Amino acid sequence: MGWFEQRSGLDGTVAVITGGAGGLGRQIVIDLVANGVRPAVLDTDAEALAALEATLAETARENGQAGSDVLLRVGDARDADTMTSLFTAVDERWGRLDTLVNIVGGTFRAPFTDTSPNAWNALLRMNLTHVFQACSLAIPRMRAGGRGGSIVNITTIEAHRAAPGYAVYSAAKAAVTQFARTLAVELAPDGIRINNVAPDFVPTPGLQRMAVELNSDQALLDPVGVRVAIPMGRPGTPADIAGGVVFLASNLSSYLTGTTLHPDGGTSASAGWFNWPEEGWANHAPLHLLRDGDRPAAASTERLVEESI
Repeated sequence: MGWFEQRSGLDGTVAVITGGAGGLGRQIVIDLVANGVRPAVLDTDAEALAALEATLAETARENGQAGSDVLLRVGDARDADTMTSLFTAVDERWGRLDTLVNIVGGTFRAPFTDTSPNAWNALLRMNLTHVFQACSLAIPRMRAGGRGGSIVNITTIEAHRAAPGYAVYSAAKAAVTQFARTLAVELAPDGIRINNVAPDFVPTPGLQRMAVELNSDQALLDPVGVRVAIPMGRPGTPADIAGGVVFLASNLSSYLTGTTLHPDGGTSASAGWFNWPEEGWANHAPLHLLRDGDRPAAASTERLVEESI
């Protein structure tokens, strides 16, 4: 057993992961399982769950194991009965809970004044209230186990900066951040830690679909645009985010609670500064791109800056 395995304390633990079958969730589950965690995964995508199950089974065979000890459920984390059923199944299967990872989230782009109360409620259910429900189910179980526990919420950089076109979404994610901060203090005496992971641009299939719908896929994925907007000069990967989750689930973060990790390539640190080709760092577009005689370049720059938010 290596240093990480000894210090992490993950082997044999149990984790509930909501939204764990695709995109970021898939990699998070795979990496937790690789460290000995037994996952209970809830997702609405049956095909993605089946693909995840096949991947975990193949990995187990490659490691000479009979199979992975996993619980996979098709269901919607926004539904209270579905969530309760999942946690009950975890009780019956393993009789313990050590980690909760809340991944479910989603949004659409529109000016706030073009949205309705129904849209606001949908965004809050997708990004905030299911976190309340999951935590309300996880905390009593972690307390009963007497071992403490770790709750990790996947939020976004948009919880920490303005996000034009995503006002309610960013407000919901900011609420998750503050909820975690406050709950971390309430539960610290129980040894239950609550932290967040706030990525920026990670081109998951869901984000790429949204980019195509917005006709902004070239701006999002163009290498020059990425170098301008992200200080490290590359998009994030699901593994970049999963590493932070594994750390927060493990005993390596046993004295860390109420905080947020920012695996974003430096975009939160840059706070509006861009690395313009041949110009270097500036917190505004180079003037030559904004001249009236160079409107195509100006339009491209405007779209690039907009989509980097």
